[in-house]
Amino acid sequence: MEPQNLPVAVIADAHIGGPGGPAEPLVEQLEELASGVPGHLVLMGDLFHVWVGQRSYETPEIRQVVAALADLRGAGWRIDYIEGNRDFFIAEGPYREVFDSVSNELSIRVGGRSYLAVHGDGLNAEDRAYRFWRWLSKSPPSRFFMLNLPAGLAQKLVHVTEGQLSKTNFKHKNRIPREVISRYADRRLAPDYDVLLLGHFHEAHSWQVEGGEVRLLDAWFNSRRIEWLSAGD
Repeated sequence: MEPQNLPVAVIADAHIGGPGGPAEPLVEQLEELASGVPGHLVLMGDLFHVWVGQRSYETPEIRQVVAALADLRGAGWRIDYIEGNRDFFIAEGPYREVFDSVSNELSIRVGGRSYLAVHGDGLNAEDRAYRFWRWLSKSPPSRFFMLNLPAGLAQKLVHVTEGQLSKTNFKHKNRIPREVISRYADRRLAPDYDVLLLGHFHEAHSWQVEGGEVRLLDAWFNSRRIEWLSAGD
């Protein structure tokens, strides 16, 4: 079901525990949201530098942010999570209960505009090496392997995975692949959506395509800012 038609707060690519630093600044922002009028928060993926959806991989930063999200939802907010390339098995694990939905994409309607929100790492169908790695790392065998590791080995695996992630999708992220994104937008937008909303590329850009608008969000770790979608956008 499409989320209710409210102004929407959006956070993309916080990468807490990596370039996003410690959890406290983001936690303070979430606490500020919780103290106001309830609304709708969309997390566009890569909330942490690596997030495996099992407690054995939990870090103090994950514990802090998840607690703040639970408080925010308890204050009446809707919270939807879109999995990014650094998120693994969130929908199948204990963190799922913090969110109203966990998915690969989300439809959002604000005022008279309809948004298709996608993380953005899997848009390039020609990047076969990355797409294979993405499929393999999130496949059922990988999930079984991660679920059955002892806690110490699990934490070591996080560090190894982080190193491997920094080497993947490099061509895709080294520059904004406008042509790839535009082709994807033309396929997905009209007639159902007005705006393709993306994270992943860590820079704010927007441009028009035949079917509507493409909007790339700046990474939270760059701006330290919560973005807002409103009826006036």
